[in-house]
Amino acid sequence: MYIELHSRSAFSFLEGASMPEDLIATCANSNMPAMALLDRNGVYGAPRFHMAAKKAGLKAHIGAEVSCEEFPISNFQFPIASGPRLKIGNRKLKIGNFRLPLLVSSRAGYQNLCRLITKMKLRAPRKEEGAVREEELREHAGGLICLTGGDDGPLAAALANGGVEEARCAVERLAQSFGNGNVYVELQRHFVREEEVRNRAAIELAHELGLPLLATNGVAYSVPEQREILDVFTCIREHKSLFTAGRLLQMNSERYLKA
Repeated sequence: MYIELHSRSAFSFLEGASMPEDLIATCANSNMPAMALLDRNGVYGAPRFHMAAKKAGLKAHIGAEVSCEEFPISNFQFPIASGPRLKIGNRKLKIGNFRLPLLVSSRAGYQNLCRLITKMKLRAPRKEEGAVREEELREHAGGLICLTGGDDGPLAAALANGGVEEARCAVERLAQSFGNGNVYVELQRHFVREEEVRNRAAIELAHELGLPLLATNGVAYSVPEQREILDVFTCIREHKSLFTAGRLLQMNSERYLKA
């Protein structure tokens, strides 16, 4: 299965180079039947996205990338889909904060997603800050589909901080919170070396834990030419020039809506 994910905020010009209507139009021109929109810590673009998709005759999937705190682990056992139970011991899962992609699968799921975002926002000192806690994910997991994310997801963070074992722990914890049938191990390919390493580990973990794989695309603009616009927005946000932004800018123009 392949799904286009616009995982930046399409409603905020500082986060994405395309509006929801542009994304839907590009999707329709490529004869794709559906698309998902994942705003960051909100559902800002959902109304416009839904209306544009309805007009174009496409299925609109709503969700959000939710900032999360690291998962604490203390003398806990994780059930593995096809194998013995794995005892971790008394320590923390060193993956740090991450962004968790969540897709809505029902009306209850939309309500739970809104509750998660509301709880996070109410205790955040600033608009751009705040993170959801693990116990809140478990409490409001109903009706939500969880993906393992891209560069800022829990799988990538765990691999970077502790290798494959930490990644396995992170994915197992997600499966425990959302259920094995509601967690998809995500694959992205934007021709970046680090992604290929993560994809190989993700495929092995998915097979080992009996979880489904999902090919996605971390879309940030509709067409490759809009990458330059996104670079400008990035420089504005980071108070840099195009000549000094360096690695803050994307390495290539692969994060577009692909056929």
